[in-house]
Amino acid sequence: MVAVAGRVAVVTGGRRGLGAALVDELLARGVRKVYSTARSAYIDDRPGVVTAELEVRSAESVAALAELAADAEIVFNNAGVLLPAPLLTGDVENATEMFDVNVFGPLRVARAFAPILAANGGGALVNMHSVLSWLAGSGAYGASKAAAWSVTNSLRLELAPQNTQVVGVHAGFIDTDMVSAVQRPKATPAEIAARIVDGLEAGDTEVLADDVTVAVKAALSGPVEQLTFSAAG
Repeated sequence: MVAVAGRVAVVTGGRRGLGAALVDELLARGVRKVYSTARSAYIDDRPGVVTAELEVRSAESVAALAELAADAEIVFNNAGVLLPAPLLTGDVENATEMFDVNVFGPLRVARAFAPILAANGGGALVNMHSVLSWLAGSGAYGASKAAAWSVTNSLRLELAPQNTQVVGVHAGFIDTDMVSAVQRPKATPAEIAARIVDGLEAGDTEVLADDVTVAVKAALSGPVEQLTFSAAG
C-alpha cells in the first residue's frame, strides 16, 4: 500500500475530466508535488502542481516527461481516447489510434517510469481501464481497454520484484466530456478519483469504482453472450 501524503505523483491527462479530479484529490490528501500532463501546454498555478506537455503516442515525449519527473513515486496512467464506431465498418485508423493511446501509451509510460519508481523506493503504477474492458458492443474502444487490462496484469508481475504496487482501475460511465453524449447514469469524476486513491492507499490491486463495475466483474464467470454493453444498462 502506498500513502500519497508527502509523495510525488504523475497524472497523465490531468487537465480535465477524471485526470483533473485526480490532481485535486491528490492535493487534498497532501501530495508534495504532482506533475499533470496534457497534449498541449496549459497553466495551473496552484502550489505543488507542475504542468507538462505529453503525447503518449510518442516515445520521445514520454522520455522527456520521465526526465522532468525523475522524482516521481506514483504514476497514474489516465490519458485515453474514445472514437466510437463498429468494428466492421469503423475507420481502422481510428481503431489503431485508440490502441496506440489506450494500450501502448500506458505501456510506454510504464517502461519509462519503471526504473524511476525503482530508484525512488518502488512506489505505485495506477492504470485506468473501464467496465467496457469486459463488455462487448463498444467496438475498438472496449477491445483496447481489455488489452490494457491484460497489460496491467502482466506489469503487476514484472514490477513486483522492485516493490512497485500496480493498480488496475475499472469504472463505468463518468461525467466527463468523453461520454457526454451517452445517456446513462454517471458518477462524478470526484467520486471516482476518491475511490481510486482509497484503493491505492489500501493496497488494492484492482479498484472496482462503482456498482455497475462490481456487477459486471461478478458476471465474468457466466455465459459470454451476457457480457454486452446493452446488458449492462
